[in-house]
Amino acid sequence: MPRRPHLIIHRFVTAVAAVPLLALLAGCGSDPVPVAVPEPAPEVADACAALVKALPEKVLDAERRDTEPVSPLTAAYGDPPIEVTCGVAPPAGMAQAQSQCFEVNGVGWYAQEVTNGVLFTTIGRRIYLEIAVPSKYRPEANALTDVSDAVKAHNTLITPCT
Repeated sequence: MPRRPHLIIHRFVTAVAAVPLLALLAGCGSDPVPVAVPEPAPEVADACAALVKALPEKVLDAERRDTEPVSPLTAAYGDPPIEVTCGVAPPAGMAQAQSQCFEVNGVGWYAQEVTNGVLFTTIGRRIYLEIAVPSKYRPEANALTDVSDAVKAHNTLITPCT
């Protein structure tokens, strides 16, 4: 059977065209995000695993990414990464934070400005969940609306914001 050079060229062009598309899909932010893993009590770790599993696939339209080391207590989204850590210790200043508590969709948060964004920690709940949101996502607090349903469903309210 005679060869059909036009089919060979077409296949080559299709394959070459697919390479940039695959690179784009793999693209920036595909590497695992290094996130420190806390060492909470076993009952806190169990509650955190359920909460982190229930987090949405996107936060601020940023896709969920793998974390390193792999842990049921952490999640990450986008590039630069929004980092989520469950089972953390209360941050410094938390004792006075009840008066600094602000609520987003029924979840109380304590906010700390950091070098490249804002660090939010749940307040008035059984376990502490921390979300580090880079300033690229300004206003950073908008990320909290995406995670509030999971927090309400998997993190018992103890003391509401006053």
